[in-house]
Amino acid sequence: MKWLLIVAILLGPVSHAAVAEESLGKKIKKILAPSPTPTPTRKHRKTSAKKASPTPTSTASAKRKKASPTPSPTPKSKTKHKKASPTPTPGESPSASETPSASPEETPEPARGNKGWPNVFLSPDQIKGYEHDPPKVRQILDAGLALTKENLGYTYGSADPKNGGMDCSGFVYYVLQQNGFPDVPRDSSQQYVWVRKAGDFKAVVGRNENSFELDDLKPGDLLFWRGTYNIDRDPPITHTMIYLGREKRTNKRVMVGSSDGRTYDGKQRWGVSVFDFKMPPPPKSGDAKISPVFVGYGRIPGLGEN
Repeated sequence: MKWLLIVAILLGPVSHAAVAEESLGKKIKKILAPSPTPTPTRKHRKTSAKKASPTPTSTASAKRKKASPTPSPTPKSKTKHKKASPTPTPGESPSASETPSASPEETPEPARGNKGWPNVFLSPDQIKGYEHDPPKVRQILDAGLALTKENLGYTYGSADPKNGGMDCSGFVYYVLQQNGFPDVPRDSSQQYVWVRKAGDFKAVVGRNENSFELDDLKPGDLLFWRGTYNIDRDPPITHTMIYLGREKRTNKRVMVGSSDGRTYDGKQRWGVSVFDFKMPPPPKSGDAKISPVFVGYGRIPGLGEN
């Protein structure tokens, strides 16, 4: 019995120690055992989410601006358009398509002192029967037509083309002086007297362009008017020109000289030019001094028929 108590007493602490040791060992194992670390799935997802949707940077916006070029300024496009538009050829111009080849020429620029349309030049072969005119007549017509190409204006008191223009009687004076008529007077009134004294003048009373009074009118004849402007002179002749004949293109009577407003083809010309020879209308008032009246025509004294 005594021994049983002793064994019990001895075994008691051992079992207790074993239990204690076992519980202590478990605790140590639990402490030493590596605790499983959680996988950083959530952290990885957050990082990848940030990388997947990056915020737009300034470089990207700059690339976008470069990708869409700004349109070129409007003035440049207009300049290109002007350069691209071709210059119309002479065949495209209305005047070239409507006018026959044998048409009168107009001076490239208006004559000095010109207020209206450019002055007109006709070549001799555009005048009917020119080739049949006497040589001296052709010489005078050629000299008058040559002056229409010099771009001369109407200059009152001038009888010299070097002045840039001439008046009506100055034109006649210059042409005849240069072609063998040294005794030609300077003004239109005295030129009328000069022709009248020679005895070869045809007075015209009617106003019809087809009147019998014009049957003897020939190229090279001098034409006279009164009442083209208001002046006190005797005889009251105020305007003169040289008759050319009929134009082939229109069959109208034409003349050459210098004027401050007579017409060719219905358009007013100022200066040395070819003009239509038309009978003026009746005076609009009772005072004939201020209304043009055609007086008549005559052969140049000393010209003859040859």
